[in-house]
Amino acid sequence: MPKTIRPIVRCPWAGTDPIYRAYHDNEWGVPVHRDKKLFEFLILEGFQAGLSWITILKRRELFRVAFDNWDWRVIAAYKGADVSRLMGDAGIIRNRLKIVSAINNAKRFEEIRKEFGTFSRYMWRFTDNATVLPEKPYASWKDVPCTSPISDAMSADLRKRGFTFAGSVICYSHMQAVGMVNDHVRGCFRCPVTPSSILSPSPSPLRSQSSRSFRSLAAPG
Repeated sequence: MPKTIRPIVRCPWAGTDPIYRAYHDNEWGVPVHRDKKLFEFLILEGFQAGLSWITILKRRELFRVAFDNWDWRVIAAYKGADVSRLMGDAGIIRNRLKIVSAINNAKRFEEIRKEFGTFSRYMWRFTDNATVLPEKPYASWKDVPCTSPISDAMSADLRKRGFTFAGSVICYSHMQAVGMVNDHVRGCFRCPVTPSSILSPSPSPLRSQSSRSFRSLAAPG
């Protein structure tokens, strides 16, 4: 008798789009420590503001080409001509405020690297260098928060350092994208099963606080 092949169960937001599914299966919630990828997600999250994440994912390669392979040193030196070039690039999101923000944030990114050695070292200190897991897996996507005390703290610090498009919602989406939190819902094959206390024996006070607001969007950032 042939074996029954069970379908893979994913978070509902992954839908049927192959790009979305690949991102869900291979990237979302996976810890990232390489500065270039952290910078990429930080900038893309800013461009997503007010838009769907799939809109950004479908343009991801075009963004990479337009922004010099996410070399923050090159981007930090962009001038007016580069802003005009990007505003004329139909492959990306042509929003002047977001483009100018990306250039500014590249400069601030390098400042943090000079202070901490790497941006990764700066960012992961907010979670004690561990992935934060919920006390128990979320039952559905509507239960997943869109901010937390940690994202509030990260946002406040980034803004103090001069970052723009760095609100708490954007920071929490960034945390999800780079695996600082793992919010795959119950039943998803990527849903974490290890208690967060095992991942980090000495959690910071921020990690023990409950999330404040909850997501109403249909998909992650």
